[in-house]
Amino acid sequence: MRRVTAALLVPAALGAALTATPAQARTGRPPGIENCTAGACHFDVPPGTYDVTVRLGGATASSTRVTGETRRSLLPETAVPAGEHATRSFTVDVRTPEGEPTGPDGTPGLDLALGGSAPALAGIRVTPARHPRRIILIGDSTVCDQPADPYSGWGQQFPQYLRKGLSVANHADSGESTVTYLQNPRLWATVQPRIRPGDLVLVQLAHNDKTTDAATYRANLETLVAGIREKGGEPVLVTPIVRRWFNADGTLNNNTALLVNGLGVDHPAVIRAVAAAEDVPLIDLTAKTKALVESLGPEGSKALYLSDEKRDNTHTSVHGATVYAALVRDELLARHLVPEGAVRVG
Repeated sequence: MRRVTAALLVPAALGAALTATPAQARTGRPPGIENCTAGACHFDVPPGTYDVTVRLGGATASSTRVTGETRRSLLPETAVPAGEHATRSFTVDVRTPEGEPTGPDGTPGLDLALGGSAPALAGIRVTPARHPRRIILIGDSTVCDQPADPYSGWGQQFPQYLRKGLSVANHADSGESTVTYLQNPRLWATVQPRIRPGDLVLVQLAHNDKTTDAATYRANLETLVAGIREKGGEPVLVTPIVRRWFNADGTLNNNTALLVNGLGVDHPAVIRAVAAAEDVPLIDLTAKTKALVESLGPEGSKALYLSDEKRDNTHTSVHGATVYAALVRDELLARHLVPEGAVRVG
C-alpha cells in the first residue's frame, strides 16, 4: 500500500497539527487527503493520543466506517445521502506495540482503514489531543485487540462508542491471568506508570486463572486496584464474559460457562466481593452476558461466539464483541462513570 507522509507543523503554544504541504495544497485536495489511498490513510506521528476528524460523503450516497491500528473499530458505519457531507470526530491511542502488549510492534504512526458498504472520505484531519480522558483496559483475549479475523475482543470494538475527547488504551493481552499480568514486565509494570489522574482503568481478568486459588486471586485484584489508585486512576472491576456452554435445560453451565475454576473458585463472586470491600465500581458483565446468551438460546447465541467458525465458545466474533462492548458502554453510563455526551448510543 502506498503511503504519503504528512508535514508536521508545531506551533509553539498549540501543539502539532497535520496538514497538507504547500505543494500538495496547490492541488486543491482537502487537507489530510494526501495521506490516504482509496481505502486507507497513514500519518507519521509519534506515540500519543490524537483527535481525528473525518468529513464523509460525496456526490453519491455513501456509508463509511473507520477502523485503525490493529483492527480497532473507531467510528461505526455512518450513512450520508447523495450530495451531502457529515463530519465526525473520535480520539485514538497510538503506541508501540499497537495491538497486544506482548505482540509485534506493528506499523509506526497512525493507520486508519475505511470500510462500510460504500465508503467515501472527503477530508480528514489529525491533531494531538489536548487533555483527553482515557479508558485503560486490562484483560485477556476476550478483551484484547485481536490481530486477525474472525476473532475480536470487546475492547477492540469499544472505541466506536466513544466521541472525541475520550480514548481507549487497550492493554489486554491473550492468555493472561491475574498472576501472569502482574509478573510480566511488558504488562503491569509497563501499564501502571502510564496511568494518569482521572483515567478509568477497567480490569477483566479471570478466564486464565484456572489454577489460581481464591486467596491469591483476591490478593492479585487488590494489588491491581491499589496500584491504579496510587497513580490517581479510577479502577473499575469487570466480571468476565460467560463461555457459551449450555445445560440440557437451556441454562448456562454453573462451572465452565460461569467461570468457576477447578479449585472451586467462583471468579465473578470474588470480583464482586473485592469491589464491595474496596468500594470499587463494578460492571457485572458475567450477569449481563449470561442473561443475553440464555435469552438467545443454544442456536441464537452462536453468532456471538466463534462456535461455527472455530468450534470456540469462549472467544467472540466481531458481532459478539460489538454487542458486549455496548453492554460495557451502557454500564459505564448507568454508573455515571462517563458523561452521556461522551458516548455514542443507538
